[in-house]
Amino acid sequence: MKTETIAAIATSLSESGISIIRISGDQAREVADKIVVSKNGKKVSEFKSHTIHYGHVMENNTIVDEVMVSFMKGPNSFTAEDTVEINCHGGILVTKKILQLILRSGARLAQPGEFTKRAFLNGRIDLSKAEAIMDIIHADNEFALQVGMKQLKGSVSKKVYSIREQLIYEIAFIESALDDPEHYSLDGYGDKLRQIIDSVLAELQKMEDSAENGKIIRQGINTVIVGKPNAGKSSFLNFLLGEEKAIVTDIAGTTRDALEDYVRIQDISFHIIDTAGIRKTEDIVEKIGVEKAIDYSKDADLLLYIIDSSVPLDENDFEIMKMTAGKKMIVLMNKSDLQTVVDIDDVKKYLNEYSHKEEDIRFIKISAKEKVGMEEFETIAKDMFFAGEIQIQDEVMITNMRHKELLSDAIESLKLVINSINMDMPEDFLTIDMMSAYESLGKIIGEEVEEDLVNEIFSKFCMGK
Repeated sequence: MKTETIAAIATSLSESGISIIRISGDQAREVADKIVVSKNGKKVSEFKSHTIHYGHVMENNTIVDEVMVSFMKGPNSFTAEDTVEINCHGGILVTKKILQLILRSGARLAQPGEFTKRAFLNGRIDLSKAEAIMDIIHADNEFALQVGMKQLKGSVSKKVYSIREQLIYEIAFIESALDDPEHYSLDGYGDKLRQIIDSVLAELQKMEDSAENGKIIRQGINTVIVGKPNAGKSSFLNFLLGEEKAIVTDIAGTTRDALEDYVRIQDISFHIIDTAGIRKTEDIVEKIGVEKAIDYSKDADLLLYIIDSSVPLDENDFEIMKMTAGKKMIVLMNKSDLQTVVDIDDVKKYLNEYSHKEEDIRFIKISAKEKVGMEEFETIAKDMFFAGEIQIQDEVMITNMRHKELLSDAIESLKLVINSINMDMPEDFLTIDMMSAYESLGKIIGEEVEEDLVNEIFSKFCMGK
């Protein structure tokens, strides 16, 4: 089946050494023939597959740019279609001009993600690998990049295919036994199937559980700094960022609106939000800031509770302890360079009174002013989520929330299978829920997915992918 020939700029549209314009489709070579003249006189349609040639892009016998042109014949290309890539100089004007020439020569502008969509539709990659490409593009730390590359190589899809094979085999066996009981017996099969499903459930549960760490790797740890006024929150933010971004004064209530930034600690991204000091106040603007601080803390993955250890705890501290119950938290005993009147045991006592879980809290003595305690903070912040070093190479990690939801659906379906076995239900009841799990897993790799969802997924890609 013939497809429209599409084209787009595949590199970032900025001043750079080179830019790449990608053309894909049945007429890719013919389109390129109209504007490219190679040094050896060959047309692009005469190029051997997977070769690159020096030449010029021409417009009305005028040289537009000197270029390198590569050709990849389908299905041995990213899209599994004939593909031409023009490497030109990286000026914005010249890149856009070459693209316009290509479009006037018979191609149309590619939609966002259309190249990758074609790779998926043509069987070049499955849906989980396509989504991994986006993860790689947006990776902002080494862990995210490693996980994305693992998924692109098939870490998720291989596991999903393997589990689906197990399920479909058992479904087929049950159906065969029901159709041909003379040759296939179901005597004692329930106990055997229970073992198989329990094993599959354990694998799926491990994958689902990895999604929390996967989310953190991909999106960063949503981290909110809380504390009463003048505890040193803004000083600590400046400490983390390595720049004087937040205004620091001795006047209580200086920070009224939230300040946000990203910081990378040991290859993990932290989305840091510095909030207004939490206290009772009659100032309307400051009160709004306090309310926003409370709202931010509710949605945080991690709270950094800054305590001024040089002054006694007061009702504002107790209010913070009360509102942060149940959250993962690092308590930073600030101003350790001064005479301290509050120690860690004092804080622990009050936190216990407000139902904080001991395993969710870590304590560090710091001095934001003297830049003391940063190394310990980095280690603890990472270990609270990953319990030590992440072994990316040994794990199938879920970073996509769509995958997590589908894994949850499959798990629930297989739990119903176990219930049916325990209730001694007829075998055809088992196949219904097993098939439901099979279909949910199929949606991860794109085998059981609706067209609208496919379009939605690829619409989030850039034009050149």
